[in-house]
Amino acid sequence: MRCADRWNDYRLIDCTRSEKLESWGECTLIRPDPQVIWKTDRKSPLWNKADGHYFRSDKGGGHWEFNKKLPESWTVGYDLKIGKRLVFNIRPTGFKHTGLFPEQAVNWDYMSELICDRINKGGTVNVLNLFAYTGGATCACAAAGASVCHVDASKGMVKWARDNAESSGLAEKPIRWIVDDCEKFVAREIKRGHRYDAVIMDPPSYGRGPGQEVWKLEDCIYDLVKLCTRVLSDNPLFFLVNSYTTGLSPSVMAYIISETVATEYKGKVTADEIGLPVECAGILPCGSTAVFVGN
Repeated sequence: MRCADRWNDYRLIDCTRSEKLESWGECTLIRPDPQVIWKTDRKSPLWNKADGHYFRSDKGGGHWEFNKKLPESWTVGYDLKIGKRLVFNIRPTGFKHTGLFPEQAVNWDYMSELICDRINKGGTVNVLNLFAYTGGATCACAAAGASVCHVDASKGMVKWARDNAESSGLAEKPIRWIVDDCEKFVAREIKRGHRYDAVIMDPPSYGRGPGQEVWKLEDCIYDLVKLCTRVLSDNPLFFLVNSYTTGLSPSVMAYIISETVATEYKGKVTADEIGLPVECAGILPCGSTAVFVGN
């Protein structure tokens, strides 16, 4: 497992009984997490002093309860290994999320180092970030010197990502902000002859398309990866896929990339779980990443 253990502004304090206790800067939050299936004792006294607690509803969704008035949004920072600082705008949403997946920091470091290495050797890097959410990976790649095309179907998420880029001092960097269906956008990019040196994708486990067609990741991921292989440049730097879907193990994702990207280009495929250190004990698994790195 690769662990995102370099945070200063975020802490995973404890986790048990389907919930995790976190510190986001000066704010402590309790949020549900389906990975936390154990029923150990709550080890931290902060469980009883959290600023906000998200409660799931039996009918779907849920709601926040706050012990004090929190700011509408606040910021946390992350220092990349390459020496650049990213700043993200945090706010609790109606779907338990805060606008950031802190475990992804281990991938931000990995991608930014790959980009810096190629640029230091005189190359350039053009990145396509699909299902790009609030732009953690976009900011990391732009901070490393890449040009980035950020694509998400949600106008609100793209706005949030632009705010994060501005907070990180990246507003003037070469980032294209696209509100579109990711699969349809890639198909058009192929027709236009646009190519990218790196592709990042973090597709949802389940959803509906613009025509109400059902999206289920297990059924769609192979075809999507195969399609995106056609948008790669002749000398791709990397192709990275994140998954939070329980049925897609790291080895399954690695197999898919090996049978698509790696059959067209020379390179190495690796895959592993990513996680966060828990202050009270252990490491919390938080998803999987499979990545192809070109020779």
